[in-house]
Amino acid sequence: MPQNSSGSDSLHRGLGVFELTATGVGIILGAGIYVLIGEAAGAAGNGVWLPFLISAIAAALTGLTYAELASRFPRAGATFEYTRRAFGPRIGFMAGWTMLFAAVIQVSAVGIGFAGYLSEITNVPRIPVTLGLIAASGTVLWLGVRESVRLGIAFAMIEAAGLILAVSVSARFVGEVDYLDFAGGFGDIMRGSALMFFAFLGFEQMANLAEETREPRKNLPRAIVLAVSIITVVYMLVAITSVSAVDWRDLSESDGPLGLVVETATGAELSTVLSVIALFATANTVLFGLMAASRQTFGMARAGALPRPLAMLSASRQTPWAAILLVAVVSAIFTLAGDIGEVAQMSNAAVLIAFILVNASLVKMGPEPGEAQGAATRWQVRRIPVVPVLGATTSAVMLGYTGITPILLALILIVSGTIFGEYWARKGDQSSADL
Repeated sequence: MPQNSSGSDSLHRGLGVFELTATGVGIILGAGIYVLIGEAAGAAGNGVWLPFLISAIAAALTGLTYAELASRFPRAGATFEYTRRAFGPRIGFMAGWTMLFAAVIQVSAVGIGFAGYLSEITNVPRIPVTLGLIAASGTVLWLGVRESVRLGIAFAMIEAAGLILAVSVSARFVGEVDYLDFAGGFGDIMRGSALMFFAFLGFEQMANLAEETREPRKNLPRAIVLAVSIITVVYMLVAITSVSAVDWRDLSESDGPLGLVVETATGAELSTVLSVIALFATANTVLFGLMAASRQTFGMARAGALPRPLAMLSASRQTPWAAILLVAVVSAIFTLAGDIGEVAQMSNAAVLIAFILVNASLVKMGPEPGEAQGAATRWQVRRIPVVPVLGATTSAVMLGYTGITPILLALILIVSGTIFGEYWARKGDQSSADL
């Protein structure tokens, strides 16, 4: 097994509850809310808060499942690790592969979004900017997890400032519209919920930092619950104040919905300010997305599910440099297309399939014998834990509303991953037999 110069294949434990929670907020509070609020308004009208609430409930249920599993198995490669232990290496590889590429695709698309915002301000070419951002983020990750988290926290504070600005200037309009005036029917609301779920993604990536967390059995569940709760409150405030200040039809047609909210509420042209803030939001999403994807890669490689050289650690930094390099290169390749259509729903479809498997893993494992029950297995019906069952059910329902094309693309991804996993497993078995 590849190791660093000290002979250890473990990552450095330098994160506490505050750093983890801030990291989670930074991962979740990405570019999605800055753009997708308009899409949600088009689906739900003045009742735009409802898709956010439905998405928050779905995220919280699966978040509790991740929190409990992370406390049991505090290792990198979270999704892979949990499903492998429950269903064996093949299902584990399938789930880990799906989550890994969903993160890579998201990084590529958000990187292109970063370049788009920057080109509006400076008119620079998009592809070189995107590649530069990915390279810079990979370098920061190589320097160390604490350095990456500190930078991410600073960026997250700037992101939050943009949302606070939008909420504060439009709060005086609250109460002037009917928040039960929905634009469409149940199907439209659920499609809006499936889309807005993209804005909540990131809580599951916190579990990949379990091996770099101090006292992970205690600190990681707390951090996941805190991060999801904070984000839910912020998103609900943004949703309600946005449709209060701007007609939902205008909001749904805007390319910069939060910029429109601020401009309408203040009467001032602040689109440049919001564009600058969006740069920090997209850059932060790329940084933390690469972090999560590299840890997933590292965890799978260390377990032998991916080539073992990808589990090599930097001797001086104790960071998974090989995994970081690979994920950065693959993300850069995806950006060369210049555009990735329906990326939000494709990422959603892939992630939701993995979420179904993770929740099913906890149902199969059940509560830990002889120990205090975790948050997800505390409530049971006939010894069946309620939370992961509901988590799997809500994930399946949300998956059904992502659309046929994203589901088909996700299934192609899973099939290709399964074929590669079988090939690599047989190659590994053959290598062992030759020794």
